[in-house]
Amino acid sequence: MGKRSRDKHRSAAATPGEVGPRQPCPCGSGKRYKACHGAPGGAPEAYVARPFAGLASECDLVALRSWCRRPRRRFGWDFARSAVLCTLLPGGAPAMMRDSGEIWLGLQVRHHFGDPSRDLGAVLVRALAQAEEGAPGVVGLTDPPGPGPRLQDLVTDEPLEITVHDGFGFWVADLEERTPAVEAALEQANGVAAPSARLASVAAAYWTDAGTKEHLRWVRPEPEDQLLDALARLHAAGRDRLLPDSRLVGMFRAHGLLTPVWDLAVGTGPEALEDRVVEFDTALGEALAATEPLTADQRAARSGLANRQVTIR
Repeated sequence: MGKRSRDKHRSAAATPGEVGPRQPCPCGSGKRYKACHGAPGGAPEAYVARPFAGLASECDLVALRSWCRRPRRRFGWDFARSAVLCTLLPGGAPAMMRDSGEIWLGLQVRHHFGDPSRDLGAVLVRALAQAEEGAPGVVGLTDPPGPGPRLQDLVTDEPLEITVHDGFGFWVADLEERTPAVEAALEQANGVAAPSARLASVAAAYWTDAGTKEHLRWVRPEPEDQLLDALARLHAAGRDRLLPDSRLVGMFRAHGLLTPVWDLAVGTGPEALEDRVVEFDTALGEALAATEPLTADQRAARSGLANRQVTIR
């Protein structure tokens, strides 16, 4: 097949927002999609493109599972027991039963079984059983969990109370004595986590200090095509800058949602963004409501934005 024919075939087979057959499978297996969840009959565990859909804090769940490292939040579920949902637990553990009897559930883990919501549901049920036995320690998930309740089936669906910590010191806050091994693990974890803050004026927007630059990452709930159209309208009009020295540089795609990313000048800080993100949110809402076809400049802007997407698995 010639190159032009291949390109034509790919464009006809691919749908915007979907995974191409030769792209890495979003489940994280390392295989191409056509050899994993896109194979005839699919993989043993079905891939769910938008696992946290329907939850009040879906956008924050996507942010804290994909790239935030230090926040944690409290939530409750239908078993009348509260817990702490953490971005990352020691060793990437799926869950921990603390000596205090509190359950900690981890979002950033080592396993990828196709549906993170089902994985969290399976770990949560195991943690509840371990809590009933009064046995502290790690709760693992090493094999596909199979059919069962998802996170949406278990939790009380209310907006989560989110706390962003300066480091992972909360891991050991309830320990009376820290061993050298614990101190070393804590130091290593803190060394790879950049300072972050969750903006107060809008939902699911996180400022990060990466050292040479600062960034704003803002998970959006809108469908991908609609969001790209709206961002293209704003970009073509020169209205996508949050601050004079900021720039919309691209987007992450994770768990079915897009996360626009802005580069910020060093020293910007989160406080300078609070009013500006509210103004941008209003402008984006107007662009989302627009119904006229995109102009040539807007189509070019949309193409550029679509080419600057990175899928996080």
